[in-house]
Amino acid sequence: MKAKIIAFLKRILDWINNNRIKSAIVFLIFVGYYFCLPRTLFEQPYATVIESREGELLGAKIARDGQWRFPAQDSVPQKFKTCLVLFEDRHFYRHPGFNPVAMTKAVRENSAAGRVVRGGSTLTQQVVRLSRHNRSRTYFEKLIEVVLATRLELRHSKDEILGLYAAHAPFGGNVVGLEMASWRYFGVQSHQLSWAESATLAVLPNAPGLIFPGKNQARLREKRNRLLGKLYAQRIIDRTTFELSVAEPLPQKPFDLPQTAPHLLARVAKTREGHRVKTTIDLALQQRLNQLARYYYNQFKQNEVHNLAVLVIDNHNRDIIGYVGNAPTDADHQKDVDIITAPRSTGSILKPLLYAAMLDEGQLLPNTLVADVPTQISGYKPENFNLTFDGAVPAHRALARSLNIPSVLMLQDFGVPKFYETLQKFKLHDISKTPDHYGLSLILGGAESNLWDLCRTYAGLSSTVEYFNAHQARYRTGEFAELNYTDGFKTNFGKPSFDKTILGAGSIYLTYEAMKEVNRPEGDEAWKFYDSALQIAWKTGTSFGNRDAWAIGTNARYVVGVWVGNATGEGRPELTGVSSAAPVLFDAFRLLPRKKGVAAPLNDLEEVEVCAQSGYLAKPDCPTVKQLVPPKGKTTAVCPFHKTVHLDARRRYRVNADCQPVADMVTQSWFVLPPVMEWYYRSQHIEYVPLPPYRADCSGVGGAMDFIYPKAGTKIYLTKDFASKVQPVVLKVAHPNREQLLYWYVDGVYKGTTQTFHDLPIAPVSGFHVVTVVDQDGNEIRRRIEIVRE
Repeated sequence: MKAKIIAFLKRILDWINNNRIKSAIVFLIFVGYYFCLPRTLFEQPYATVIESREGELLGAKIARDGQWRFPAQDSVPQKFKTCLVLFEDRHFYRHPGFNPVAMTKAVRENSAAGRVVRGGSTLTQQVVRLSRHNRSRTYFEKLIEVVLATRLELRHSKDEILGLYAAHAPFGGNVVGLEMASWRYFGVQSHQLSWAESATLAVLPNAPGLIFPGKNQARLREKRNRLLGKLYAQRIIDRTTFELSVAEPLPQKPFDLPQTAPHLLARVAKTREGHRVKTTIDLALQQRLNQLARYYYNQFKQNEVHNLAVLVIDNHNRDIIGYVGNAPTDADHQKDVDIITAPRSTGSILKPLLYAAMLDEGQLLPNTLVADVPTQISGYKPENFNLTFDGAVPAHRALARSLNIPSVLMLQDFGVPKFYETLQKFKLHDISKTPDHYGLSLILGGAESNLWDLCRTYAGLSSTVEYFNAHQARYRTGEFAELNYTDGFKTNFGKPSFDKTILGAGSIYLTYEAMKEVNRPEGDEAWKFYDSALQIAWKTGTSFGNRDAWAIGTNARYVVGVWVGNATGEGRPELTGVSSAAPVLFDAFRLLPRKKGVAAPLNDLEEVEVCAQSGYLAKPDCPTVKQLVPPKGKTTAVCPFHKTVHLDARRRYRVNADCQPVADMVTQSWFVLPPVMEWYYRSQHIEYVPLPPYRADCSGVGGAMDFIYPKAGTKIYLTKDFASKVQPVVLKVAHPNREQLLYWYVDGVYKGTTQTFHDLPIAPVSGFHVVTVVDQDGNEIRRRIEIVRE
């Protein structure tokens, strides 16, 4: 055998050497034949198509040339394939790309009739003709089609050729391809077509003009039924199927394409235009979220709030399983704007990140008392939403109640640049200006972010704790990975490490414990008392002027983010995170499988004794409770509010060595807040016991006092009432002894005396003034202010 092959090759070489010109011609013909078929057969643009993770159509965007042309599928449904081959090319699986017998018959019959009455093209030739934009049917063009058809047969399998035909055949109007035709005329995917529907679409490319509603119905039905008869005659379908098929109606009014996730479609089209993308969207969840968005939109628009967005994340893989980019509003209210990626004022939504960062750095414990008093810092005057003051509040309660003043004071202690750097690690891209630009307002909505980045951040935090608990106290270097909407994509979370990525698991867990205490929407206030309650940590936010309402929540598996407002930035009086965004958030969570909250990462928590009243690390003279804190929590400050005081035997008065023998003194630890904090704290805590006054016969003692209002450097504007009378400014001072007499001076001029309630109205001239207050024991405080009369 080997000798015969060698001899054959030798004869070929001899022929080439003896016929060099002929050999060159044959070689050129072979090369020309090999390269005659374009590498890319169809250059037309395709529609952008997105599908759910179940493979169901979510939406499509028309191709650039105005044609509804879907990208080719991997396979052609068997019913359509059977109908098409039987109708168009019965010998498709046996010919090399052209059928000489059919072509001969077509030429003879067309010549006899003097017009085209029969076509002899195979399906392969029709694919070539479609790729050549249906050029004029000349004999020369037919020859080119035959050559290209044989070359196409060598390059592709028969099923691949059918796939090319199914993707590019005309089906009437601007409908191109089987997939689009299936949706347009029958409202289903091609694999769901019945035999009658498949037969209808199989005959349609032969005469696409027959499909127009109300026209040519009889001709289209006759062509379809004749094909169904062939299917029955060849026993491809049984009699019952045949009878039911011919009884099916023809398509009438075209169906609209699904638009289940239009804003995600627009996002995909920016980077993958003309492709079919299988997304991670859960179809059932997406449909329910759309219903939810429509329900709340109909409510919100009564208050002239026209936009909302909902994003649902699977924490395990960062897959987006629900994406509602906007409410079903109208063009006048920016219905096409994708709010999920739009920068909006953050309101209070960043407060948990500051709280967690301070826990992680050991600058705070969950119950540490934080000041909540009138505050002015370099001209910046934060206020709580309800315009009240608690004096002092545990840090976790300040977070749960979203108190602004404690948050600003916490940020001041932590440092704006340091917190800014933390936010940069979370890749909150819209927070891009310098720390000085934001200042302390950074924690109250002075910066902008978007729902995408915020949900990604909270998903990373939740996953940090879950992975830590499941993998022997390890973290992952890429834990805060980007969100994903492409099905099958494997997110890279980096390598396991014993070093925390950004925040420790213990700090995140304690932050979530505080976030569970956020006051829930109406109807869910008693969630702690029933087992079926949603176990989620969540936070709301409301931007200045009621322009943005936020709510973001998480459990062990999911993160849900909600934004409500107007895309134009118009604020509305009743628009808040609690009243507007929170109900949407909880209803969205009810659509998800019930999951537990994040479990405690005990390997990143340590038990310490803290002061029961102040929340600081306990001193020996503090009443204590045990509490779990992050590792660095053991380095926080000890309680500064417990002081050792000396009392008389009846514990009614404080005494000192000038008025009481040391042996007769009673020594006691006393919880004492600074004067201004105490002044407000007492009104909220009836259990607070102020320090007893010094006994009258004790000398050399005084009490600490402080201004409640105004703060240092305050500029005060005096306004006029309706009678054009200048209204005074009311100065306030806190003194530990309410019965002390206080003497007030402005620029050294005596203005009055107060007792019990230390408030004094004054109306000085415009300019700078020094206010001096002296108590009856000689203690003195001063404050410089600026008065401006309008």
